[in-house]
Amino acid sequence: MKKYALIRPRVAAAQAMAGAPSYVRQGSLEVRLARSLKEIKAAQKLRYQIFYEEMHARPDWRMRMTRRDIDEYDIFCDHLLVLDHDRPKGKRIVGTYRLLRQEVALAHDGFYSSGEYDLSPLMTESFGAQIGEGRQLLELGRSCVHKDYRANSTINMLWKGIAEYLKDNNIAYMFGCASFEGTDPEAFKEPMAYLYHNHLVPDDFKVRALDNQFVEMNTMSAEEIDVRMARRALPPLIKGYLRIGCFIGDGAVVDEQFGTTDVFILLPVEKIAKRYSKKYDLKGEANDTDAAVAAV
Repeated sequence: MKKYALIRPRVAAAQAMAGAPSYVRQGSLEVRLARSLKEIKAAQKLRYQIFYEEMHARPDWRMRMTRRDIDEYDIFCDHLLVLDHDRPKGKRIVGTYRLLRQEVALAHDGFYSSGEYDLSPLMTESFGAQIGEGRQLLELGRSCVHKDYRANSTINMLWKGIAEYLKDNNIAYMFGCASFEGTDPEAFKEPMAYLYHNHLVPDDFKVRALDNQFVEMNTMSAEEIDVRMARRALPPLIKGYLRIGCFIGDGAVVDEQFGTTDVFILLPVEKIAKRYSKKYDLKGEANDTDAAVAAV
């Protein structure tokens, strides 16, 4: 594992966090980027609460001491927040998504997902030409929402914020890992085979799990799969991504630290625009987003 890096004021200044825009405001709820180190630490505390206390992730000594979910990527990522201004100061952050733009990743330690997946097909000149000059990738990760806020209104607002961020940063594709809870791939055999046969990333930019972590998803023929049962067994976040047209990478990865089995998600931004152009124009409310997401 890479050496931890502390969040330093000069990094915060470089990202101009203090001037981060507010994307959405509805009643007491607001969606915007973190504006201070204190807010990033509060987001890390929320992540710890959900990943390590509600779920089954295993903290290292540094996390146990600080009661924060921390890693070396936090210092240069943007942190999208949902805040409830009716809550006491210090407890207002009730949702978060960690965002890592390609231009930032390439200037630092790369993408978090590269620890599980070979991202080289997304870094080729041909793929760059396909997405268009000046456009870039965005890695999504560390998504979580406080248990009291896992409802349509909060999730809709979070995605409105992401939609605005995509426009601001000229994003062409989003990607990241979504998880089945548990480390026995056999328990997810049918839904993973369904993903393989129906939503696999196209051959010309096929992202594949690293050889030393690769878990085969193609363990059943398409004819053997009970599609209805397979879809029902998918985690809510993966269902939500599928609804907006995501592709799935080849091979799953068992993440022992987080107690999950991960699959790779690749989502063309144009598919979000086609599906949600009216719902996510920030003039009205989204009305059918899958709101059961807890964490990724």
